[in-house]
Amino acid sequence: MSFFGFGQSAEIEIYLDGQESRKTAEVKTEDGKKERLLLYYDGETVSGKVNISLKKPGSKLEHQGIKIEFIGQIEMFYDRGNHHEFISLVKELARPGDMIAHTSYPFEFSCVEKPFEVYTGANVRLRYFLKVTIIRRLADIVKELDIAVHTLSSYPEMNNSIKMEVGIEDCLHIEFEYNKSKYHLKDVIVGKIYFLLVRIKIKHMEIAIIKKETTGTGPNMFTENETIAKYEIMDGAPVRGESIPIRVFLAGYELTPTMRDINKKFSVRYFLNLVLMDTEDRRYFKQQEITLWRKGDKMRKPNLQSPAILAGTQNLTNTAQQFPALEEEDKQEPAVKEDFLRAPNSQSNDKLNSNDPFDQRIASPTESPPDSQIQNMTREAGDGQNDPANENTE
Repeated sequence: MSFFGFGQSAEIEIYLDGQESRKTAEVKTEDGKKERLLLYYDGETVSGKVNISLKKPGSKLEHQGIKIEFIGQIEMFYDRGNHHEFISLVKELARPGDMIAHTSYPFEFSCVEKPFEVYTGANVRLRYFLKVTIIRRLADIVKELDIAVHTLSSYPEMNNSIKMEVGIEDCLHIEFEYNKSKYHLKDVIVGKIYFLLVRIKIKHMEIAIIKKETTGTGPNMFTENETIAKYEIMDGAPVRGESIPIRVFLAGYELTPTMRDINKKFSVRYFLNLVLMDTEDRRYFKQQEITLWRKGDKMRKPNLQSPAILAGTQNLTNTAQQFPALEEEDKQEPAVKEDFLRAPNSQSNDKLNSNDPFDQRIASPTESPPDSQIQNMTREAGDGQNDPANENTE
């Protein structure tokens, strides 16, 4: 509403080039809702046009200039008065003057560096947006448009498996291993847990993916833990020699790449948390950090066939047309189903061969590596039990 003629007398619309065909990404807003934004990558050009229309036909808009900005910004929720801008690009669209009709202004930010991925967490928000400002004497007219930015990584060359022996002294000794330490966001975590010594009554075991968000530094450092996924992988008491498989599909969860010291403001790290609970409801856990990264979508190459292949395909088609009787005869022959036979010298009774890819181990469960060191599992605080004998920390 306009009071005494001082209200907004123009509307601003920002149109991005190719927005009809550009991919979009779902981004969480500050209030927890989700919205779909146009997706850009590091180094991509951001271009389009700004349409400014007057609300009252025949009127004029007096302004002190029109500009558009491309901004990358980090906002701490506990310090909302200060916005930390790591990108700030400005282009002038119009000099001071009067606007008497609808006007369109093209703009282009060429090969813009976008080093970080958009993120909205418990205490911090990282966003990229375009901001158009019509500068006026009394009150500026402002329009903002957010975009999504994803950072892509290449497949890590060194991706060692994770293997660790943990336990409770003279009570429990287990060995867990995961196939990799770095996973892309649509990867699968594959692992196994081996029980080498069991002298406590275990009720069940569960595994969880935990996100740790750290913001600020020194006395103003805040850490928020969020459980992304949790499910039970074992129910009941195992015996020595048992192995429990682990398979976690990451594609179904809301994950971001691992972020370390982003602009010296915040970090986001992920952990696999292995939790044991005994029959007296005492909980023991061991966390292992993993690295998550975003993998680019695979682009299928067009199926380009050489002239020789095309000619051969045409010859086969012509032959089939000349001998239709043979084709009908082939269709009438019943299919014969044959079983696979085990090789005569096979030693196993339950596997095709000894190199079963789903049962490979780095070391024998009964033989500990000579240089390995058993790490104690951590007793979870506040589980309601007073048992000082098992309250071992890492």
